[in-house]
Amino acid sequence: MVFYFTSDVVSPPALIYMGLDKFENESLIKWGFPEDVWFHVDNLSSAHVYLRLPKGQTIDCIPEPLLQDCAQLVKANSIIGSKKNNIDVVYTEWSNLKKTGDMEVGQVAFHNGKNVKTMKVEKRINAIVNRLNKTKQEKFPDFQSEREERDRLERAEQKAKQRTEKEKEKQEALKKEEEAQLRSYSSLMQGPMCSNQNPDDGEDSDDFM
Repeated sequence: MVFYFTSDVVSPPALIYMGLDKFENESLIKWGFPEDVWFHVDNLSSAHVYLRLPKGQTIDCIPEPLLQDCAQLVKANSIIGSKKNNIDVVYTEWSNLKKTGDMEVGQVAFHNGKNVKTMKVEKRINAIVNRLNKTKQEKFPDFQSEREERDRLERAEQKAKQRTEKEKEKQEALKKEEEAQLRSYSSLMQGPMCSNQNPDDGEDSDDFM
């Protein structure tokens, strides 16, 4: 089971979700979207919370209110973290999550620790947690199918983009060729005009008796 939340602190509203247990977390680690950002309480057991960013948006562009929503949600779903003040929440892009065969179910590491960000959460803000919980939905998604469909649409979009670019390049090449032909024709028309008529044609001659 996966819990889905909607954050309306941004427009359009953002999708936040988390797995019910470590087995769901394992699937999310494997089949997450490249647009996802992962959140977890640092050095404490907690839920794995994911924020799905719009295409083209980066982790550095997440608005502060949305970061607070994710941090409050992950804190509220940590048995120890929910009772403590001044905890750290770490977050990073899904692509930075690292999983090896010797790790326990649900355990995760990072490809590059420098790409992991940290934010301080002083205390639980019930107003945020209650607002998010009102949007909570329980679903049983097929993570693999969702990811494969996402990748299929991405490939189709890239192919369409490539076709558009090739057609644009073709039209630009034709335009340049037409302009070159016009310049060549204009150059010929501006050259010296010569007549085929003999200067003596039509005049009487005195050279004979």
